[in-house]
Amino acid sequence: MPMIIAPSILAGDFARLGEEARRCEESGADWLHLDVMDGCFVPNLTFGAPVIAALRPHSKLFFDVHLMLEQPERWLEDYRKAGADGMTLHLETGGAALPESLRRIRTLGAKAALSVRPATPAEAMFPYLDMLDMALVMTVEPGFGGQSFLPEMLPKIKALRGEIARRGLNVRLQVDGGIDERTIPMARAAGADVFVAGSAVFKAADMAAAIDGLRAAAGES
Repeated sequence: MPMIIAPSILAGDFARLGEEARRCEESGADWLHLDVMDGCFVPNLTFGAPVIAALRPHSKLFFDVHLMLEQPERWLEDYRKAGADGMTLHLETGGAALPESLRRIRTLGAKAALSVRPATPAEAMFPYLDMLDMALVMTVEPGFGGQSFLPEMLPKIKALRGEIARRGLNVRLQVDGGIDERTIPMARAAGADVFVAGSAVFKAADMAAAIDGLRAAAGES
């Protein structure tokens, strides 16, 4: 599959979020990644559905919404109405409600994705793969931006890519955490095709050049 670059607006200027969303689109990003954190599942607070709804008129990009929440099933309709094109749940918060939540996301007309934290093995996601449009391997501990890529996650990426291929599934494989020109080739070689990049994009002097540099480093111009 063609690779996707999804800048994480968590690394942007929160006083200028509309402008930051437009800047991503104008700079050649494919998606916009939006990290929703509730201060419970992860030790940080970011923003919720009203902020995403306010951002939606500022960008035509695919809104890739990562729900780092306890009981995310309570809020799926709200995030879809706010403008989420895809919603990622965490395996660790889903429990018995997880299959129904994934089905509900698709029923609402959005793409369904599932994420695992670094300590959760790849095999834990295998039973859900046929319910997914995308699997996400966190390559840092979720909660804060600016962390370093964990190379020990590469075997997990490879395992998921191998299982997706073995079963002939049309499931994208995303990585999030510490993605830059040094780490993206490793993640791409392991089988990832969607890359969330925060600081490497938003802190660059030239965002468009940074996005082009990521593509080039991953072997796709």
